Amino acid sequence: MVAPCITPEVYPEIDAIIQERGNDPSSLIEILHAVQERVGYLPQEVQEHVADRLGMMAGQVESVISFYSFFTTVPRGRHTIKVCQGTACYVRGGKRVLEEVCKQCGCGVGETTEDMRFSVDIVRCVGACGLSPVVTIGDDIYDRVKPTKVAELLAKYE
Repeated sequence: MVAPCITPEVYPEIDAIIQERGNDPSSLIEILHAVQERVGYLPQEVQEHVADRLGMMAGQVESVISFYSFFTTVPRGRHTIKVCQGTACYVRGGKRVLEEVCKQCGCGVGETTEDMRFSVDIVRCVGACGLSPVVTIGDDIYDRVKPTKVAELLAKYE
């Protein structure tokens, strides 16, 4: 996978996001969310830019990003697939579903497909144990997923 290039044009947009939120370090998480939404991920150069604009050390920004699982420092696919591996999902075939997702996507857990279409992750529980095994793709939730249905699910996403 080739990482998308961060172009110089994105920095004024990042500055506008920071300005909208008052140039305040206490708004760091909100700023990082908005920047990640715009850029797609938070590479080192973007982290340093945000830190500089907020008068913070780059290490402080990096600490926040590494602490919260919803931030990413690597490019992610257009659609994030999460396969539940909690006890109920695992016992009812979640491991086989995960293996089929990885096979269909051609990438492993924590990775992104070459075409930037999908990123594959696991979750420990989505709170739908009675519907296990559960897979989410973006905001869509699929219950009682069988490995034989994975290709059909993925086909719904460009």
